[in-house]
Amino acid sequence: MQKKISNLPFKGTPEQEKQLNEIIAAHKHDKSLLMAVMQKAQDIYGYLPIEVQTMIAEGMDVPLEKVYGVATFYAQFSLTPKGKYNISVCLGTACYVKGAGDIFDKFSEKLGIGADECTADGKFSLTACRCIGACGLAPVLTVNEDVYGRLTVDDVDEILAKYQD
Repeated sequence: MQKKISNLPFKGTPEQEKQLNEIIAAHKHDKSLLMAVMQKAQDIYGYLPIEVQTMIAEGMDVPLEKVYGVATFYAQFSLTPKGKYNISVCLGTACYVKGAGDIFDKFSEKLGIGADECTADGKFSLTACRCIGACGLAPVLTVNEDVYGRLTVDDVDEILAKYQD
């Protein structure tokens, strides 16, 4: 499955750029540390937009295509920002057969975003995941660290209301 690229403008800060430049400077002597630099960059920014990938490529003196290739190959890397509240709907077999697809679609409709997208205000992001190991509670979703189980589409509004701060 191809990863989505963010539809939101990049909003990196000078402080974040300074942090990233320090990490790159400490590791640029060893190109085998590219993935470690990318992991730290994602910790700083929350995702790896093209602007950050470019900084890494130039700083590590590796082709941008290599950075992009690593970012798109490994599931741990995201090319889209996560919202303050990341809603992750399990679409594993047990959850899917019990209606998780409809629940995902309802969140998508209510938030006006699709999979791996973030609302324009940065409040919510929506992702689909595979089995989270709570099959007995199917269908299941998480909002950050909060777990919700035995859901129906009728629960979507109530869940979203809990995060309207």
